[in-house]
Amino acid sequence: MPPRKIILLAEDYADIRHMTRLMLETFGFEVIEAADGYEAIEKAKRTRPDVVLMDIAMPELNGITAASMIHQLEGCGNVPIIAVTAFGKQYVEEASEYGFDAVIEKPIDMDELRLVVESRLNGAAARSSDH
Repeated sequence: MPPRKIILLAEDYADIRHMTRLMLETFGFEVIEAADGYEAIEKAKRTRPDVVLMDIAMPELNGITAASMIHQLEGCGNVPIIAVTAFGKQYVEEASEYGFDAVIEKPIDMDELRLVVESRLNGAAARSSDH
């Protein structure tokens, strides 16, 4: 059996983090939690996640800056980072400019979450096999 894929979940609201974690674990993923952007960067350094789910609006260090910094970490340059936001369509259109691979809007739909995460995992596998 292949090892479970690791999802780094960066979200400042504990209740949203908990519900999203439960959804991701239902899909068979291992979930590492971070409550802010700084914690997300530190955990990305240690765990080298397969995908990052990043809330855009977090205190201390926002998701946009944290995502950029994670992509600069050794071994994390090609890690797909999915923005999670309640700010709506404006981020969907601008996501790639900020370095995000996709955007999921809050409230999170379980089916959409699975589809987006799995498609990014498949895309990351294809990119790594090209090298």
